[in-house]
This record gives sequence, C-alpha cells and structure tokens, in this order.
Amino acid sequence: MKPQIITFLIKCPDQKGIVSKITHFFYQEGFNLVSAQQYTNSIDGMFFMRLRIESDDSVTITKEQLEERFARLAPAYDIVWSVDYGITKQKVAIMVSHTTHNLYDLLQRNKEEKLHCDVKMVVSNHTKLKPIADMFEIPFYHLPVTKDTKKEQEQQLIDLFDSNDIDLIIMARYMQILSNDFINHYPNKIINIHHSFLPAFQGANPYMRAYERGVKLIGATAHYATQDLDEGPIIEQDVERVTHESTPTTLKAIGADIETMVLARAVKSHLNNQIIVDNNKAIVFPETGE
Repeated sequence: MKPQIITFLIKCPDQKGIVSKITHFFYQEGFNLVSAQQYTNSIDGMFFMRLRIESDDSVTITKEQLEERFARLAPAYDIVWSVDYGITKQKVAIMVSHTTHNLYDLLQRNKEEKLHCDVKMVVSNHTKLKPIADMFEIPFYHLPVTKDTKKEQEQQLIDLFDSNDIDLIIMARYMQILSNDFINHYPNKIINIHHSFLPAFQGANPYMRAYERGVKLIGATAHYATQDLDEGPIIEQDVERVTHESTPTTLKAIGADIETMVLARAVKSHLNNQIIVDNNKAIVFPETGE
C-alpha cells in the first residue's frame, strides 16, 4: 500500500475495551495512528470513532486485505464502518434556482482548492445562474420542472447524476421539494441549506415575516435531506443577533452571509469524512488539522 492517510468511521454499541480492540488491530497491521476522535452517547449506549491512520513503505497489505481483515473483526462488536483513502476527490453536483450567494461561494472555495472535491456540474430549474457557472467553467444543466413534469425531471436528474458518478449533491437554495424516491436514491448524500426560521416562517418571504415579528436571532441550518422535509440530520448551524433597527433587506443580507458559512462548513465536514449519521442525528467530529 502506498504511503497515505486513511480515515475510518466507526459506530457500534458502547462496550468495554472497544478502543483497545480497534487501535490494536491497526497496530498489528503496521499502521501509525495519526488521530483518534471518539464520542460515547451514554443515553443510547452507542460508541462513535473517527480514526486516521498512516501507511508507509513498511505496510505490505493491500486495500482489499485491510478491508477484508477489518470486516472479520467488525461482527464480534457489531461495528458499522466505512473507510476512505483520501486519494480520489468526491464528485459533486450543485443544485440551484435563483439565489446566487451559496453557489458563488462554493465555486470560489472550490477554485481556491479549499474544498477537497471535484465540482462536476451546476444544475438548475432556471437559467438565471448559468453565467456564474460559466465564469468558473463548470458545466451547467438546465432542467425545468413543473408540477406535471416533476417525476420525469427527477428521473432526468438521477440519470445525469448516476452517469457522472456523483458522490454528493448540494442543494444551494434549490427551491423545489424533492420526492421521497429521489431522496432515498441518495441516502446521506444530499445536503440542504435553509434559514433557521423554520418551522415558524415557512414559504415565501420569511424575512419580511421575521421583521414583522421583531426577531432577535437569525441563522441558518445545513442538514442531510430526508423524507421528512427540512428535518434531516443537522450537520451545521449558526446564528447572529439582530435588533429592531434591522430591516427586511438587512436581515436577508445577514442571513445570506450566515448561509454561505454554514453550508461551506457542512460540505467540508462531509468531504473530509468527519460525519457519522446515526438515526436522525449527525455526529460531526471537529477538524484535526487535515
């Protein structure tokens, strides 16, 4: 195996000696432990771990052998696991409608190599944001949708994403509700962003209604999309205090700034394999300098 950093994500029932068993396995196989992050949910009795190990010239086993040997260990401790070798960048599709700030921010970060991914396309039900995709030389696909063509349009999306081996779909303010069939086709592979006024201020123009109610906090939430609308595992959130002097326009501007930061953090956490999803909760391990 070529020298590289390998990331294991592990979850299992909490039990005595589990850390020792796991770390000793990698020691026996000749790997150097770079970092080990762990979390125990004492309420549910679950254990979560993110391990980053380093291979060097002394490691002689192949990827296939490593996975086969760890797979033999896992059943004894009811371990659910995944592994990433950090070599291949995840292929990303960004879905948008009219709003520019999230798309521009993600493409700028990608251009500056702040996100470990390969943005393969921008997809929209409108053509308004095509100039931004063109500016960053990212292929743009226009797939309009109506109430009557929703099923056909989603099948077009699935065909497009699957033919390009898309690993992650980012809803950067794609203002359409995805069907359960579409979401279930990409479990924990769709990240959505929205303002944190939900569920109080749903629908159009939430900032005007927030202004009318005199809100004192505004924020944003990034989460995985699930069948329950806007109720999937939360990856990242942030808020900012506002006052009665804030207008709907300034509230919207502040909200946009928070959205870009929250979405970027969520996407980065996913791309860096920092997230373990357990039921409807996302366990997000902090960065360790990678």
